[in-house]
Amino acid sequence: MQTKNPLEFFRTLPPKQCPECGDQITEQAESYLMECDHCLSKREDY
Repeated sequence: MQTKNPLEFFRTLPPKQCPECGDQITEQAESYLMECDHCLSKREDY
């Protein structure tokens, strides 16, 4: 079994998608949020 280059693995991952509205999330380093900014702004418990 051939192992992939780790950089290539992360480069080919699909973009993160908001589970609430389906919009693509612009990821930031060290951010583990799952919802987009729009959906997060509608939540009361954050």
